[in-house]
Amino acid sequence: MEAGIWKFREVRAAGRQGKREEPQIYFWRTAAGAQVDLVVEKSGKLIPVEVKLSATPSPQTAKGIEIFRKDFPQQAQKGYVLHPGDKRLSLSPHAWAWPFAEL
Repeated sequence: MEAGIWKFREVRAAGRQGKREEPQIYFWRTAAGAQVDLVVEKSGKLIPVEVKLSATPSPQTAKGIEIFRKDFPQQAQKGYVLHPGDKRLSLSPHAWAWPFAEL
Protein backbone atom coordinates (compact mmCIF):
# COMPACT_ATOMS: atom_id res chain seq x y z
CA MET A 1 0.00 0.00 0.00
CA GLU A 2 2.79 2.45 0.85
CA ALA A 3 4.34 2.02 -2.64
CA GLY A 4 0.98 3.01 -4.18
CA ILE A 5 0.87 6.19 -2.10
CA TRP A 6 4.43 7.01 -3.17
CA LYS A 7 3.52 6.58 -6.86
CA PHE A 8 0.60 8.97 -6.52
CA ARG A 9 2.60 11.63 -4.65
CA GLU A 10 5.57 11.54 -7.03
CA VAL A 11 3.50 11.87 -10.20
CA ARG A 12 1.27 14.52 -8.69
CA ALA A 13 4.29 16.57 -7.58
CA ALA A 14 5.82 16.27 -11.06
CA GLY A 15 2.60 17.59 -12.58
CA ARG A 16 2.51 20.64 -10.29
CA GLN A 17 5.94 22.07 -11.08
CA GLY A 18 5.51 25.48 -12.68
CA LYS A 19 1.87 24.87 -13.64
CA ARG A 20 -1.28 26.67 -12.58
CA GLU A 21 -3.79 24.05 -13.62
CA GLU A 22 -3.69 21.08 -11.28
CA PRO A 23 -3.86 17.73 -13.07
CA GLN A 24 -6.38 15.11 -12.08
CA ILE A 25 -5.06 11.61 -11.42
CA TYR A 26 -6.99 8.38 -11.89
CA PHE A 27 -6.55 4.62 -11.94
CA TRP A 28 -8.01 2.77 -14.95
CA ARG A 29 -9.07 -0.87 -15.31
CA THR A 30 -11.28 -2.74 -17.78
CA ALA A 31 -13.76 -5.49 -16.90
CA ALA A 32 -11.31 -7.89 -18.61
CA GLY A 33 -8.52 -6.85 -16.21
CA ALA A 34 -6.36 -4.56 -18.35
CA GLN A 35 -5.16 -1.63 -16.27
CA VAL A 36 -3.03 1.49 -16.08
CA ASP A 37 -1.58 2.52 -12.70
CA LEU A 38 -2.10 6.25 -13.21
CA VAL A 39 -3.92 8.33 -15.77
CA VAL A 40 -3.00 12.00 -15.59
CA GLU A 41 -5.67 14.29 -17.03
CA LYS A 42 -4.77 17.83 -17.93
CA SER A 43 -6.41 20.20 -20.40
CA GLY A 44 -8.59 17.38 -21.74
CA LYS A 45 -5.61 15.15 -22.53
CA LEU A 46 -4.95 11.80 -20.86
CA ILE A 47 -1.44 10.51 -20.16
CA PRO A 48 -1.27 6.83 -19.14
CA VAL A 49 1.52 5.95 -16.70
CA GLU A 50 2.64 2.54 -15.44
CA VAL A 51 5.02 2.30 -12.48
CA LYS A 52 7.24 -0.79 -12.42
CA LEU A 53 10.02 -1.99 -10.13
CA SER A 54 11.88 -3.83 -12.88
CA ALA A 55 14.95 -1.94 -14.10
CA THR A 56 14.55 -3.58 -17.52
CA PRO A 57 11.00 -2.95 -18.77
CA SER A 58 9.85 -4.82 -21.87
CA PRO A 59 7.16 -4.10 -24.47
CA GLN A 60 4.82 -6.33 -22.43
CA THR A 61 4.91 -3.77 -19.59
CA ALA A 62 3.23 -1.26 -21.94
CA LYS A 63 0.31 -3.56 -22.82
CA GLY A 64 -2.13 -1.71 -20.55
CA ILE A 65 -1.08 1.61 -22.09
CA GLU A 66 -1.79 0.32 -25.60
CA ILE A 67 -5.24 -0.98 -24.58
CA PHE A 68 -5.99 2.36 -22.86
CA ARG A 69 -5.03 4.26 -26.02
CA LYS A 70 -7.46 2.15 -28.06
CA ASP A 71 -10.26 2.95 -25.60
CA PHE A 72 -9.48 6.70 -25.63
CA PRO A 73 -8.08 7.39 -29.12
CA GLN A 74 -8.87 11.12 -29.19
CA GLN A 75 -7.66 12.05 -25.70
CA ALA A 76 -4.84 9.60 -24.97
CA GLN A 77 -1.30 10.87 -25.37
CA LYS A 78 1.96 8.95 -25.39
CA GLY A 79 2.25 6.71 -22.33
CA TYR A 80 5.13 6.13 -19.94
CA VAL A 81 6.43 3.19 -17.95
CA LEU A 82 8.39 4.61 -15.02
CA HIS A 83 11.18 2.32 -13.78
CA PRO A 84 14.29 2.34 -11.53
CA GLY A 85 16.70 1.67 -14.42
CA ASP A 86 18.85 4.30 -16.10
CA LYS A 87 17.71 4.20 -19.75
CA ARG A 88 14.87 5.63 -21.79
CA LEU A 89 13.47 2.96 -24.08
CA SER A 90 10.80 2.92 -26.75
CA LEU A 91 8.48 0.06 -25.81
CA SER A 92 5.89 0.58 -28.55
CA PRO A 93 4.89 3.32 -30.98
CA HIS A 94 2.97 5.03 -28.18
CA ALA A 95 4.87 4.15 -24.99
CA TRP A 96 8.27 4.94 -23.54
CA ALA A 97 10.09 3.51 -20.55
CA TRP A 98 11.36 6.42 -18.46
CA PRO A 99 13.76 6.24 -15.47
CA PHE A 100 12.52 7.49 -12.09
CA ALA A 101 15.70 9.57 -11.82
CA GLU A 102 14.62 11.72 -14.77
CA LEU A 103 11.33 12.85 -13.25
